[in-house]
Amino acid sequence: MAGKGDNEGLSVAYRIGYQLRRLGLTFFGPAQLGETSDPTAQLAAERAAKVARARREREQREAEDEARRRAF
Repeated sequence: MAGKGDNEGLSVAYRIGYQLRRLGLTFFGPAQLGETSDPTAQLAAERAAKVARARREREQREAEDEARRRAF
């Protein structure tokens, strides 16, 4: 089963909220920070972690489904 790309495992409400927070940080966030304390980079890392977790869960479900199919 093919994944959904960068939006896999993310609800519409989360994606809208993410874009609003990113937009707010772009215009109203701090001027310049190092990479470790940049809120925009932290937001992107949070999103990447959610997508990675959703992909792992999907792959695990698919593996379990395949194992069940082979058992019958």
